[in-house]
Amino acid sequence: MDDEAMIARGRRAVAGGTPPGRSGGRLADEVYDTLLGQLMSLRIEAGSRVTIDVLARELGVSQTPIRDALNRMEAEGLVVRVPHAGYRIPPHITRQRFEDMLEVRLLLEPAAARRSAERATSEQVAGLRRMLEEMAELEGGNGPTAYGAFGLRDAAFHDLVALSAENQVIREALARLHSHVHLFRLHHDTQVTHLAMAEHEDVVAAIAARDPDAAAYAMRRHILRSGERFRRLFDGVRDADGMAADA
Repeated sequence: MDDEAMIARGRRAVAGGTPPGRSGGRLADEVYDTLLGQLMSLRIEAGSRVTIDVLARELGVSQTPIRDALNRMEAEGLVVRVPHAGYRIPPHITRQRFEDMLEVRLLLEPAAARRSAERATSEQVAGLRRMLEEMAELEGGNGPTAYGAFGLRDAAFHDLVALSAENQVIREALARLHSHVHLFRLHHDTQVTHLAMAEHEDVVAAIAARDPDAAAYAMRRHILRSGERFRRLFDGVRDADGMAADA
C-alpha cells in the first residue's frame, strides 16, 4: 500500500459521524484531511513553509479550497500565517502546553468514556471494535507513514468514544485540542502504538460491558500512561540540552 493510500485509509477511520467542525464532502475538507495526514505522517516537518500555489499544483485543485483549508488550520493552531510568505508549520508544542492538554484530557475523556458505557449503541460499540482491528493492522508498522496512519486512527478512536457519549460539547472541546496531532508529531516511536493498543482494548471492553466506572478508570489510566510516555520525550530534550550546555 502506497503512502497516499495508507494516509487516506487512516482519514476514513472515523466511524459514526462527521468530525466536529466539518461540513462533510467539501473539497476544502479533503484538502484539510490531506494536509493533516501529511502532518501526522511527519512528511511535513516543524518549521516547513507551506504555500497556496505550490499546494494547488501538488494536489491538482484550485487555490480556493487550499486557502479555506489553511484558514481553518490557522484557526486551529496547526499552521501559522507568515505575512507575504504563505504559511509555516509551527514548532512542536512546549512542555507547558503538553501538561495543560493532559490536564484537560483527564477532565474530559474519562467522563466521555463513562457516558459512552451508558449510552453507546451496539453499532457504535461494534465501530470501536472495528477501529481496534484497523489499528492492529498498523501496530508497530515500519516508517512514518504507518505511524501517522495509526495516529489518525488513534484520534478517530477517541472521537468515536466522545461521539457515543452523546455530549457534543465534550467532543468539540477534545477536537479543538488536536492533542493527537501535536503528540504524534513529537517523535516517531512504535512503542507508543503497541502500548496504546492494550489500553484501548480495556476501554472498549468496559464500554461493551456497560460498566461506567470501569470505562472511566480505563480511560483515565490510558491518558495518564500516554502522558508518561510522551513526557519522556520532553525529558530527553532537556537532558540533551543540559549536556550541550556543559560541553
